Amino acid sequence: MVQTSKKNKVLTSLADLLRQNRAQIIEANLQDMADYPEMDEAMKDRLKVDEKKIDEMIRSLTQVASLNDPEGKTLYAYTREDGLLIENRTVPFGTILIIYESRPDVTIEAAATAFKAGNRILLKGGKESYHTNSFLTKLWQQALEKTGIDSRYVQYLHLTREETQRLIKENTHRVDLIIPRGGENLIRFIQENTTIPIIVSGRGNNFLYVDKNCDFEMAVRIILNGKKRISVCNALDKVLIDENLPNIQDKIAQLVSALKSRGIEVLGNSSVYGLNSEIIETNDEKVLYEEFLAPKIFLSLVPDITEAIRLINAYSGKHSATIVTNEFPQATRFMQEVDCAAVYHNASTRFTDGGEFGLGAEIAISTQKLHFRGPIGAEQLVTNKWFVYGNGHIRE
Repeated sequence: MVQTSKKNKVLTSLADLLRQNRAQIIEANLQDMADYPEMDEAMKDRLKVDEKKIDEMIRSLTQVASLNDPEGKTLYAYTREDGLLIENRTVPFGTILIIYESRPDVTIEAAATAFKAGNRILLKGGKESYHTNSFLTKLWQQALEKTGIDSRYVQYLHLTREETQRLIKENTHRVDLIIPRGGENLIRFIQENTTIPIIVSGRGNNFLYVDKNCDFEMAVRIILNGKKRISVCNALDKVLIDENLPNIQDKIAQLVSALKSRGIEVLGNSSVYGLNSEIIETNDEKVLYEEFLAPKIFLSLVPDITEAIRLINAYSGKHSATIVTNEFPQATRFMQEVDCAAVYHNASTRFTDGGEFGLGAEIAISTQKLHFRGPIGAEQLVTNKWFVYGNGHIRE
């Protein structure tokens, strides 16, 4: 068990190393960007590391260092009449394998979260971020060595595709938990080919419902904010509008104009297209399932909140959903009945993020219900273990 003070020293030392090596980090990242010129805009956004992104990594490390250590907490204690002491405490999972695509900040932020909880970390990033991830891992190991901790606590796996698949299938590295951070194909392959426990960081495809009684100017601001970054899993993809919204045609025109002025393609089914011909009509049900990761959004009319909730539960990625309404009972019903990891009233889905939720950083945003749901911070990266103290006790 690594002492809390040493964990925090590693994290603050790593933050210092990021500050000292800004130019080298950006240089490594530029090499990755140059090696894959055919990337789409969403992947470029995920891969790019600039001064702002480095500042965000530093801030995350500082915040994680300031959090309470989740390892070793006593969850339950009981002393039997015969003097047998029974305690249940939090312990690390052990070794966590993080498999991810494009995002070099995962190398810092997700690993920091797992490390604070006492876990060893194996990192397997995509080939497109090889140089950036390799350099960031070297900084990790420098911080560990400087603090007198085994540098193998954080390792980067330079594996071929075949070697990675073998690791997943045969657990060649004695992994206790896999956290996949990537597309649906990656997640599905791991689910179908491993016996190792998984925390699924699922897709987005987030919905917003505009209630008939709402501040529509607020709704427009929230919708635009939801499309501010297209490459992230908390981006907004679908907007459901109550067909009883007053002056609905004018308001849809206002929304479409605001979206298009920001280069966002606006799709919609026949119901909403009938109110605004600038919308691209599509009635393909597959669109409702799709996480766009692109500058486009889908609009649809619904008769009421009941239908909005039904559609969200049927088609969303169970990540985030929001309602814009002036009616608190409507918001309460929506937030109780929508089956998503994070639900919002009059706020953007873009807040679904460990840093924004006060976790310092996150290792993933889980869309499953076990072991935890939503942004996964250090507090959630422990399991539990029973410690029983006796003095020759036997059970009669």
